[in-house]
Amino acid sequence: MVREEESFLQDVTEKIKKRIEKIDQTLLTGQKEIENMHDYYWENYTEMDQYGYEDYDNQQALLSQVNANQEAAKQKQRFLKMLDSPYFGRVDFVYSGETEKEPFYIGIGNFAEEAGSIPLIYDWRAPVAGLFYDYDKGEASYEAPAGVMTGEIISKWQYKIRNGRMIYAFESDTKIDDDILKEELGSSSDVQLKNIVRTIQKEQNAIIRNQRDKILVIQGAAGSGKTSVALHRAAYLLYHDRKNLKASDILILSPNSVFADYISHILPELGEENIQEMSFDLFAYRELRGITDDCEDRYHHLERMMKYPDAEQSRRFQKKQSSEFIGEMEGFLAILEDRLMDFREVSFRGIKKTEEELIRLFYFKFQDLPLLARMDAVREYVVDEYETLYGKELTEEEAEAVKAQFDRSYVTKDIYQIYSWFLEDNGYPPLPDISLGQRMTEYEDVYGLLYLKYRLLGRGKHRRIKHLIIDEMQDYSYLQYVILDMLFDCKMTILGDKAQTLDETVHDVCTFLPGIFGKKMRKITMNKSYRNTVQIASYAAQFSSDPDVELLERQGKEVEERQFQKEDDLLEAILEAVSAGEEMFETAAVLTRTEEEAEDIYHIWKSKGVQVSYIDRNSTSFRKGLTVTTFYMAKGLEFDQVFAVKDRKETPLDNQAAYISATRALHELYVFSLC
Repeated sequence: MVREEESFLQDVTEKIKKRIEKIDQTLLTGQKEIENMHDYYWENYTEMDQYGYEDYDNQQALLSQVNANQEAAKQKQRFLKMLDSPYFGRVDFVYSGETEKEPFYIGIGNFAEEAGSIPLIYDWRAPVAGLFYDYDKGEASYEAPAGVMTGEIISKWQYKIRNGRMIYAFESDTKIDDDILKEELGSSSDVQLKNIVRTIQKEQNAIIRNQRDKILVIQGAAGSGKTSVALHRAAYLLYHDRKNLKASDILILSPNSVFADYISHILPELGEENIQEMSFDLFAYRELRGITDDCEDRYHHLERMMKYPDAEQSRRFQKKQSSEFIGEMEGFLAILEDRLMDFREVSFRGIKKTEEELIRLFYFKFQDLPLLARMDAVREYVVDEYETLYGKELTEEEAEAVKAQFDRSYVTKDIYQIYSWFLEDNGYPPLPDISLGQRMTEYEDVYGLLYLKYRLLGRGKHRRIKHLIIDEMQDYSYLQYVILDMLFDCKMTILGDKAQTLDETVHDVCTFLPGIFGKKMRKITMNKSYRNTVQIASYAAQFSSDPDVELLERQGKEVEERQFQKEDDLLEAILEAVSAGEEMFETAAVLTRTEEEAEDIYHIWKSKGVQVSYIDRNSTSFRKGLTVTTFYMAKGLEFDQVFAVKDRKETPLDNQAAYISATRALHELYVFSLC
């Protein structure tokens, strides 16, 4: 059997090489065609027809050839990847009513000897691949375009192929053999997140292939593969809906740019283009330009909370993110008109509109429009009336002057000031009364201000985005989810772990999400953790409120807890442990509570010539080797070795920091503190 497998591998490899050679020839021919078109154009453009038809035809032909070459180049890259490891699984399947088994090889992408012929290797997202992920030996089925195909799985094989060489061929009754899974998960961490196509579990596969639910909420334990599953789901949806869904139609709201870099290779590895990424805080900052000069982000708030704990400030922050706060704002909006409006007569070019006429238009004809957008509609109506009646258009200068007249009917159009009115009316400290260029909005008010903007000016849905991925869902407030619902009317994948909250108390967002998204939402729980060893997971469990986490039984080194009198001794102990593990491990992280602590350690080591990287909120990349950062910047990342460092000072987030830090560790966890 082994000889047969090696023969098939060799045969497939040779055929892939031949396809690459054909593509190279196609690319060469295409490039010559492009060059010929360029030469023809420059030699003949003066003689082309005066109407531009020939020029247009030449440009279209050129564009078509360029696109064809780009597509061929993408195909070549995919086949080059397949040369390293063409497939990783095989299912021998006998269809109902037949006697001959049919082997299905499963790989990272489809491969057929010729375009349009039966594949030798099937893409992991193809319907038939579900046999590999979802079934043991015995009766099985998959849903094909022609309908449900039933039959029996005779045998299942798992392979590890590297550089075109068979490392092992393993027959197994189970979906993914535990030993293979442990080997994959137990290897040293990469600079980026691993794709999981070789080890997708049944429960993960069900989420990845879910096309039914509009909003899928994944509540998962640390290390359960939430982010990987979400990205593989995006790849699956792109594969199955190419007509309606492109990579540019998908947006991921990620915690920071480092995390975005950490996951950036997944989709290209799976044969897809990368998707858009941004943080919600950055989005809010951009949306509030012209209202405030600058905004704090979540990290400013966290640092202040840990350095200067203030129970009253924490209570006020939570209140401002709540449904109760939105209720207060809606009450304020209900009576705002009387305070905000001071109608003035308008006249231009012989046209006069009295206060009464403006009031009638404002409150009756355009009453359904947002308050600050309503007078613009009145103005456009009046101007259109004039231009239709007299057949004349206003000059740009006149239009600006007319707009200023209509705007006088507002006491103010400054949303910052209006929000400050609301705060003061409801017993909160008002915003500082300062000019736009001096405004720095604290984080507790950023999303309240954004909500008010949308209620006063309106906001259309982001129709271009057809699928939204929200990671670290536990760090979004009720108010933020309401705003997201205002912005997006598309399919969503929302994922997170309530135990990894950055709030002082653990809260489950799934308790209020149904009230926002309704019946179109489905919640799935992923309780099995694959990242940590038993020893690390057991240590982390004491800081978690979730007792139901299942573990992959992977044994490792006991967690090492030590106390130090001096910081120098603590730092030296870290370097000794990193040095001892450098032959086995690729990555190590020192995780502190605050940014100041992380920066201090980084500078000490840099001054001594230690090779170390530093990650803060402005960082954009994740590197191998030793890294210093805060626990909150490490969320979503994983490291071979983790050193959770605690200063003498207690903070309100010590418990969360301990849990998050511990669950970042793949193999070794050290908990070092100063006493």
